[in-house]
Amino acid sequence: MALWMEKGSQPQTESEIADLDAIAALKESAALELKEKGNEFVKLGKKHYLEAIDCYTRAINQKVLSDSENSVLFANRAHVNLLLGNHRRALTDAEEAINLCPTNVKAFYRAVKASLSLNLLNEAKMYCENGLEKDPSNEELKKLARKVESNIIEHQSHEAEVSNAVTVAKGLVSAIEARKLKMGKAMYRELTGLKKPVLDKDNILHWPVLLLYAEVMSSDFIEDFCETDMFSAHLDLIFSEDSPPLPWDTENKYTRDAIELYYEACSGTCLSTAKLLQYFLEGTAGANVELPCEDENTTGISSSTTISAGDDSASKWIRVNERRTLHDVLRESRFIIPEIPVFFVVSRRSSFYQVFKSGKWSPQ
Repeated sequence: MALWMEKGSQPQTESEIADLDAIAALKESAALELKEKGNEFVKLGKKHYLEAIDCYTRAINQKVLSDSENSVLFANRAHVNLLLGNHRRALTDAEEAINLCPTNVKAFYRAVKASLSLNLLNEAKMYCENGLEKDPSNEELKKLARKVESNIIEHQSHEAEVSNAVTVAKGLVSAIEARKLKMGKAMYRELTGLKKPVLDKDNILHWPVLLLYAEVMSSDFIEDFCETDMFSAHLDLIFSEDSPPLPWDTENKYTRDAIELYYEACSGTCLSTAKLLQYFLEGTAGANVELPCEDENTTGISSSTTISAGDDSASKWIRVNERRTLHDVLRESRFIIPEIPVFFVVSRRSSFYQVFKSGKWSPQ
């Protein structure tokens, strides 16, 4: 009997040929029955999708159906994998269905759907175009083609935004390093939010600056402090005679002639170039971009270097010369910018002034 023939041998008698034909017919019948069972399982809903996949797989494994029939099986299995969210498997099945039968439009449709889900936009466009070549009037493919085109435009727009964000961030890093400024971690982001400097077309930095009234830990915020501006210009505006008094300053101690400005001589590690670039990308379209690994070189000093305020606790507060520009003050050797410049305002008329100057007060 044909069942006992050795592998690779050819049937020699009419009986053996008849046996092989009968076996092939049985396997074909079983494959077609499995296909129909698979279709029924799909109709029964999600709980039966895995059974449907099993039926289609077993039908394919019979290896007796024509290429066009197997193409339908692969396309059907791709459909169920799409329903299950197995997009990579769905694409593989759809591609096999297309290879077996290049006119299987449903296979093209499912290849497009899977490619879209995997964000493979070029592949999605190719399968859409090839499918429409086979069936130019297919409305479902036309609808998908519009979606693919929309996704491509959106993707290109996003890529342009990411590229611009990276360019801006790298420009800021270069500007910081060229000025030999030292940048550290944020200290008062709860007050300022995610603020960053801006580099204008003339290569001038514009900083957001936080002013803290140390006595009450109230604050003012200067949105645009150009690095070429002197402190006196901004303080004259904030404490002008036309400006209302500070709501908590009931004794009117904080007047233009009485205030002094200080910064804290920081101790700590400066941000590396990589960390600084990451900070400038934060909150932008490039926030999640994968950056190449860089040396842990810092902006201006070694990553292992710390800047100490010295042994005298009072020396941690450095008075700002109001006739100097922001650029000049930020470049001072003991100034580490905590993401954005922070300055402390005190009044010589307040009893708090001596406490502050003695170094007995700390913002933490």
